[in-house]
Amino acid sequence: MVTASRVQLTVLRGRDDECRAIRTLLDGVTGVGGALLLHGEPGSGRTALVGYAHRHAEGRTVLAGTGLAEEAVLPYAGLQRLLDPVLDRVAALPDEQRQPLRRALAGECCPADRQLTLSMAVLGLLAAAARDRPLLATMDDVDRGDPQTAQVLAFVARRLRHLPVAVLLTADVTLAVDGIPAHRLRPLDARDSVAVLTDRLPECPAAPVAATLAVVGGGNPQALVDLAEVLSPGQWRGEEPLPATPPTDGALGRAYRTRLDRLPPDTRRMLLLAALDEDGEPGTLIRAAGVVGSEVEALAPAEVAGLVRVEPRGVTFPQPLVRAMIVSSATLAERRAAHRLLAGVLGSDGQRLRRAMHLAAAAADADPALAAELEEAAGDGAGGWATASAALRLAADLSDQPLQAAARLQTAAHYAWAGGQPDQAWLLLDRLRAVSTDPVVKARADLLRGELELRCGVASGASATLLTAVGSVAGADRALALAGLVRAGEAVCFAGDQYRYAEVGRRALELRRPNDPPAMELMSCLVGGVAATLRGDHERAGPALRRAVVLGGRLTGPALTPTALTCAAAAGLLVAVDGAAHRLAERAVGLARERGELSMLSRALELRAVAEYWLGRHEAAAETSRDGLRVARATGQVNYANVHLGMLAVLAAMRADRATSLRRIREIGEAPTPGSRPHALAGWALAVLDLVDGRHAEAADRLASLARLGTGRGQVLVQVMATPYLVEAAAHLAHRPAATAALAVFDRWASSTVSPLRRALSARCHALLAPRGGAEAERKFQMALRLHPTEAGAFERARTELLFGQELRRSRRPRDARAHLHQAREMFTLLGVACWAEQATTELRAAGESIGSPDLPAARLLTGQQLRIAELVAEGATNREIAARMFLSTRTVDHHLRNVFHRLGIRSRTELARAFAAERHVGLASER
Repeated sequence: MVTASRVQLTVLRGRDDECRAIRTLLDGVTGVGGALLLHGEPGSGRTALVGYAHRHAEGRTVLAGTGLAEEAVLPYAGLQRLLDPVLDRVAALPDEQRQPLRRALAGECCPADRQLTLSMAVLGLLAAAARDRPLLATMDDVDRGDPQTAQVLAFVARRLRHLPVAVLLTADVTLAVDGIPAHRLRPLDARDSVAVLTDRLPECPAAPVAATLAVVGGGNPQALVDLAEVLSPGQWRGEEPLPATPPTDGALGRAYRTRLDRLPPDTRRMLLLAALDEDGEPGTLIRAAGVVGSEVEALAPAEVAGLVRVEPRGVTFPQPLVRAMIVSSATLAERRAAHRLLAGVLGSDGQRLRRAMHLAAAAADADPALAAELEEAAGDGAGGWATASAALRLAADLSDQPLQAAARLQTAAHYAWAGGQPDQAWLLLDRLRAVSTDPVVKARADLLRGELELRCGVASGASATLLTAVGSVAGADRALALAGLVRAGEAVCFAGDQYRYAEVGRRALELRRPNDPPAMELMSCLVGGVAATLRGDHERAGPALRRAVVLGGRLTGPALTPTALTCAAAAGLLVAVDGAAHRLAERAVGLARERGELSMLSRALELRAVAEYWLGRHEAAAETSRDGLRVARATGQVNYANVHLGMLAVLAAMRADRATSLRRIREIGEAPTPGSRPHALAGWALAVLDLVDGRHAEAADRLASLARLGTGRGQVLVQVMATPYLVEAAAHLAHRPAATAALAVFDRWASSTVSPLRRALSARCHALLAPRGGAEAERKFQMALRLHPTEAGAFERARTELLFGQELRRSRRPRDARAHLHQAREMFTLLGVACWAEQATTELRAAGESIGSPDLPAARLLTGQQLRIAELVAEGATNREIAARMFLSTRTVDHHLRNVFHRLGIRSRTELARAFAAERHVGLASER
């Protein structure tokens, strides 16, 4: 028996919920007891959580045990080891309980009719041990030991309500125990996986290395620890190829080998076949089983052990690392034999690629013919980009020419990235670096590396990587060089280094030719148009960008790609043809989904969300951003996940949904560098929240800091989008130089477009900065309302109506103000934007209008006496009848009734009766 003492606590990454549950369990021991069962796959951190419980059990007696597979056939062996420190308390038990307990712990059997007595004896013994101080009993891996111990401990764990005893059990995912609260240990997310690695490496690994290892580890803490222990300095610096699986001789590998060794040989053979047959078609495994004289039913012991699920549609592996650990635990000879067996049962028609891949995995030496077949069968990813990437990787291994091997590795990396597997693409690029020193091959690889940095890594360095690579490939492949420049420009804008776009534009101009095909002309027009826009030359920018939009709508055949469509959509947004931009982005989304090009899907969804924002479809924009966030996270595109989070934060702030906006900003975290697009979007969202709360100086400062005009630094394009909010905040301040400068940039852009919305916003901004109460302000507001499109942009029109109404009211023209404020209130209510509707309501009251809140029931607007009077009026009572019933004077009733009319925004007894009839319909009229 030990007593816990105060020790230094160890950080358990990604297990906050479980640690909280353990602390809650321990805190309750001083009053009432309880139990907790932690489920998890091997290596998920169950033992570490038991250690966490021991470290937090200060002032408590701790009994600790572990289930041992070697003692699984010895009844009550685990119970004996757990209770041994407190066996001196057995004398405190009743006679009828002492004997069964002693016999069981001495290795004798316990008859079925004495099981209840034995279980009550264990419960009594723990209660006796807890008389002096609360007690914690833990049994790690309870399912690995003898089942009798597990049965008794489950009985005890259900009966601790009135005892100062806590029981903590851990088990594999297959153990089910009714009546005990349970937590399933989920795989760690990418951030926590990287933190586990960082905790154990001598210095922080390169971002691509950390991301790749996080995927290889499958979110399993022990797998990550094992990987960290075997990495060489060159590997964690990103200079050498990384392991593709956790080490088989690590702690996790040994744990899985132990489990596999307990299975029958036939089961292990079928498990290996199922693990290698990644397509999982039932017919393949059935035919392979028949060849070796077995059957799929041989997997039953593995299914009982929780390693696989056997279903009509095939065999699946519920735990992420099981498949890899089964394969890596087999010998090389066993793996090759299994691959040859699977190849033999696959036909050449429709299964050519799978058959060739199995033959390649079984090959011992280079085989150029098989490599060529793999490359041909993989085609252009028609069978799935991930499968095609794996096929090209195998083809590279079988190649006998280094340049051919390098070309195939490069294609494999591109296919992996297209299929949304950036970590696999990083691994392949690492391999490519090791096998080829050809400068053109390196440059082509660096173009992909730069795109990966932009989407998934350190975006600030992506533009330099891409521009260097473009210089090396421009002479050999102009189309590829132009595509690289498009990505470099995107990287420059993402990082907030717009001053560098001039170089991108210059290089694109050098590559342009008069008779370029449409796809190349489109890219040239986009880069040239963006470069001109950023230097304020809208006369040159407009025609180039409009040409890009036209070309995007005409693309056909091989030129029609998600990448080309997103280029055209981006051009459309810059030239403010929002409908066309939305159609192009929508088409890019559909095409990316259809082709499985997940690498471009997040970017296409970003552009669609921005188009929906300008079209006034804020709800649609939020849903698109949520979709983009899911895609970005699933494909490891952390930078673009943050862009979608930033957009969601802005949209929530515009609805005055402070909680959601701040939650999205917290999800972005501190990773984005100042000046980057996610950082700017978060700043815009915070500024809108400041504006809602009346903190105008803070809002103006935030928005002015989004970009440093005239320097090309910061997020110029985001600031242009946010300029109407900057001007609105600055209108309340005495000094407005930043807003005036930003509005000048906005005006030049808006006047170069044919967008009524942009021009309406420009007019509104000038109205806000005009002298208060003057004719100029009114003229600009009237112009803004005429320009606002009626078919879209209801939110911005409502904002203009509200701001115009405020201006008229403060200019002592309440009658004129009320018409605009009513319009604003109605539109905001229809849009479901309660905060802005309330603001319009407040302005209406200040303008002398008797009006209630649009979304509050009468019971929340009236005093108790006013509510009772209103109810009697609604029932048809006269003022005299009400006075008699409530023992009031008729003058008092009349006074209260006038206040009721004012608070509810109604003018007659008939309207009051109608309002209360509607509220009674939803059960609100009598609420207090």
